Amino acid sequence: MEELLTTKQVLDILQVDRTTIYRMLKDGRLTGVKVGQQWRFPHSEVEELLSGTPSIPLEPVRPARSTITHEALPIPCLQSVQDVSAETMEVGAVTTDLDGQPLTKVSNSCQFCNLIRSTQTGYQDCVNSWRKLARQHDSAPHFVTCHAGLHYARASIELDDELFAMLVTGQFYIMAPDPDEVKQRVTRLAQVHGLNEADLARAAAELPILSPKKQEKITDWLEKLADTFSLIGRERADMLDRLRRIASMSSVVLE
Repeated sequence: MEELLTTKQVLDILQVDRTTIYRMLKDGRLTGVKVGQQWRFPHSEVEELLSGTPSIPLEPVRPARSTITHEALPIPCLQSVQDVSAETMEVGAVTTDLDGQPLTKVSNSCQFCNLIRSTQTGYQDCVNSWRKLARQHDSAPHFVTCHAGLHYARASIELDDELFAMLVTGQFYIMAPDPDEVKQRVTRLAQVHGLNEADLARAAAELPILSPKKQEKITDWLEKLADTFSLIGRERADMLDRLRRIASMSSVVLE
């Protein structure tokens, strides 16, 4: 079976930028197939293109895309979409980088998590929990337990086939918790983070328990929204590439 290469692998082999790859697709110098939301390219064809003489000169390689990943995401736009969709799905949501640092504010946050994150130690524990999600090997979202005993999951936001941010949802249970365990956990969290135990217990009592059907709906929504954010990031990154090229050409003309 023919080996298929990712966009990033083709970029590395041909030493061109992503816009050039799309131009080559359009003018027929390169063929590819769509696998989900990503392009894949026959390895043999890329090697032939590399060894031959292109009819149109290849453009020089651009700076690594990883240097502009964060500016590729229009955070205010993502925040608005995330706010509306999280409220509609009745869950909490946040977009983070791979270190667990929030890129957006937490959308539709519950009182329990608001109390936890109101302290420096609680906030850092949340960041640490988000960071662990980046280490998951599975591409599909699956629920795990956070430091506060709640369940959450993540979906990948990718650029050039690389994970560079995550969309995280949580602040719920996927099964009814043991009341004694909840009581003990609330006591421990209150002591560790210096919170009022009665306030934290009242907030914990309001946490929702998702039915299996709702869980499936949440993971489906999470993947679709993350794919949308990936698409927005790719289109914005391409726009930034074009603007930089125009600026570079303008500076040459002025000189």
